[in-house]
Amino acid sequence: MDYWNHNVHYHPLVLGAVPGGCRTALDVGCGEGALVRKLARQAGAVTGVDCSTAMVRLARERSSGVRSVTFVEADFLDDSRGLLTTGGYDFISAVAVIHHVGFSQAIESVVRLLAPGGRLVIVGLARNKTPLDWVISAAGVPAARLIALRHGGKSDPDDMPLQMPTLAWGDVRRAANRLLPGCRFRRHLLWRYSLVWDKPKFL
Repeated sequence: MDYWNHNVHYHPLVLGAVPGGCRTALDVGCGEGALVRKLARQAGAVTGVDCSTAMVRLARERSSGVRSVTFVEADFLDDSRGLLTTGGYDFISAVAVIHHVGFSQAIESVVRLLAPGGRLVIVGLARNKTPLDWVISAAGVPAARLIALRHGGKSDPDDMPLQMPTLAWGDVRRAANRLLPGCRFRRHLLWRYSLVWDKPKFL
């Protein structure tokens, strides 16, 4: 790993949620493939999907020689070319990608791709709206600076698309509870939330 940022910081959370015996995994919005390469140690086959030509090209370059990984340039919201398998993935991760698109549409798309009994893990961003939101966010500033110093500073790969979130923390929690009954939502210190959901085997 040649860079660190707030998203990479939560990769261990994602990896810790991979179910044992995972055969197929999908990383949505894979960027340059860092998480895909880590998932390859725990899953039989891993696919990374991203709509950015530059990111997919970089992911393929950096993942040369890594077994059982595939990178696909596609829009996971509307895979009209059929490059992704409906109901074909035992584990799906999406780190800092859901806020780039409509939340409901994104959730519906990943649920469609997730196999019955599979697990979905989202690490996402939301915006501050209430006074408590601002207090919690402010508490993350000193922690983020200390952690960044340990890793040599925060950085992002070239051409990484950036987007500010539009949904507030409370809005995300309510939408998640509505769309993914029984999901586990948690707000984290470095301005991220995690969302873990197990798809029923008969859905």
